[in-house]
Amino acid sequence: MRRNAALIALLAAGSAGAMPASPGRYDAELCVATRPQEAPTCGAAEVEVTPARISVRVADIVYRLALRTAQLDVETMHGQMQIDEFSAAYAWEGSTLRFSDAAKDVRYEVRIGARRAAAR
Repeated sequence: MRRNAALIALLAAGSAGAMPASPGRYDAELCVATRPQEAPTCGAAEVEVTPARISVRVADIVYRLALRTAQLDVETMHGQMQIDEFSAAYAWEGSTLRFSDAAKDVRYEVRIGARRAAAR
């Protein structure tokens, strides 16, 4: 029993680096909670997945998420101007990516939905 618990913990720790979506473009939702105990507010987003990066676009704001083994690096861009950056631990739960900006006490969820059809 103890060995199984250790194996489950090891697998859970390794799941941070595993991306559940293959490269491509997806419809998504970006959810943000700006108060510690409140539910997040969500809105439509477009996601582009590449092997080591996820880009999340909401209108003219893009969150560039560079995925590492144990953390991700976030750059928030408005056009060519960087408006924020931070690094954070992250976790996947199904097709939902969760991470937080500890300095601002803000929680994020990227809920990856259906794959978009290829542009013609």
